[in-house]
Formats: sequence, C-alpha cells, structure tokens
Amino acid sequence: MARPRTFDEAQVLRAVRDQFWNKGYAATSMDDLMQATGLGKGSLYGAFGDKHQLFLKVFDAYCVSSVESVRKTLEGPDAGALERLRQYLLGVATASAAPSNRRGCLLGRGTAELAAQDAHVADRALETFQGLEAAFVHCLEQARAHGDLAAQADPRKLGAMLLAVMRGLEAVGKAGMDEASLRGMVETTFENLPAPAKRRR
Repeated sequence: MARPRTFDEAQVLRAVRDQFWNKGYAATSMDDLMQATGLGKGSLYGAFGDKHQLFLKVFDAYCVSSVESVRKTLEGPDAGALERLRQYLLGVATASAAPSNRRGCLLGRGTAELAAQDAHVADRALETFQGLEAAFVHCLEQARAHGDLAAQADPRKLGAMLLAVMRGLEAVGKAGMDEASLRGMVETTFENLPAPAKRRR
C-alpha cells in the first residue's frame, strides 16, 4: 500500500513555480527544486514526475489563473467597461515598472525560453494569449454597446492591439523603463481609440 503524502501539494507547487520563475527552466536543476521544496528526488518524481512534467504542471496552472484573473478584473456592466480596461492596463504598467517585477511573468519567460522546441508550452501559451485577448474583446464590445467606442470600431482588432500593448509593457518594464513612460503608453493608446462621433471635437 502506498504511503500517504506528508506534504502540502499546493505549497510545493508554489515553491516549484517560483524556482522556475526566478531562474528559468534550463537553469533550474532537480537539486534546486529539492532545495526549494524540501522534498527528496524520489518524493518529487513519485508525486509529480520529472522536471519537465513539473514545469508543465505549474505553467498550465499559472496560465489558467492568469486568464481567470483578468476576466474577473474586467467583469462588470457595459457602462464603465472601457475605464475598467484602461485601469487594468495602467495597473500592468505600474506593476511592470516595479523593481520587484524584473523577472517578468512566468508566461512570458516560459514562452520565450521553451515555445520554439516544446509544442505543449507553445500551445498553452497561444491558448492563454487568446484567452486574454477574448477578455479584452468582450470589454471592448461592452464599451461599444454603451457608446464609449465608435459604432464602426472593431473590438477584435482593438483587442489584439491591446494584447500587444500589454505584452510590450511587460517586456520593456522588465528592461527597466520607468513607470511614467509605461503609463504614458497606455494613456496614448486609449486616447487614440476610435471615439463616438458625438465625443469628437
């Protein structure tokens, strides 16, 4: 009979996630994961599989959580949808400029390092980007319905653009660009969204 696990699986996976997040996949060894979790190699392999399986488990969970978090943040009535989206991206700008955030996000780091040779990472990353884009598109559709965007505005094209803006903020923020510059990018983007005719000067 197998012995019951004597560790908190969620806590172990958080430690594994942070180790990959801080050092990257290639630079993380099983010894690193053993030290981070306090578990022996046999316990890690027995519970989660090898290093690659561990990474996929935490990467998948991170991706699912990221999309769900954005959806919840943007939930609300049509009125205010555009402002919710603007405030969300301003929050991304502020977070991306913080010195403590220089490691970037696990989605970006994992995608850059592994997507070219790992089909699962590539597929999961694309699915996640599509989920984030869909959340933006829904918010933009709400804004258009409420009259905060021009009737002829295309939420799908604008959602794709805002996804690119978000990923760009994270990339240049990681490189050290200051918060004012990042927030300025967001404000400029929203100032140039197609406005309803009644609001044009």
